[in-house]
Amino acid sequence: MDLKLQVHQMDEMVSKGDIVNAVKVYFAENASTSDYGHLTTAGKTQMVEKMEGFLGSIAQVNGIILHHSLVDGNVSASEFTFDFDMKDGSKIYWHEIIRRIWNEEGKVIKEEYFDALNQKS
Repeated sequence: MDLKLQVHQMDEMVSKGDIVNAVKVYFAENASTSDYGHLTTAGKTQMVEKMEGFLGSIAQVNGIILHHSLVDGNVSASEFTFDFDMKDGSKIYWHEIIRRIWNEEGKVIKEEYFDALNQKS
């Protein structure tokens, strides 16, 4: 398994907005997630449901930009900026680091989100 290729392919899907399918393809069944808002998921099914709900609340995608990604052993980190207009009239602008731990089968077993604390210029 070429982890750099796996990361590249998953990040490509995310940057095209195909986030639900990225989770379906690349997450292990027992994968867990956590973010800087202390929201967690336990299992691939729960993460798919979370992402489907979130994506359903987006009115317009203004941009998803992949800035960088790196791989060290079985850990990857990808820096993204997400810019969305939401159906409730709010706006979401996230500049974040997504850290993933991968198993030997090339599936994500842990994904964590870190706020990069960067403001839109």
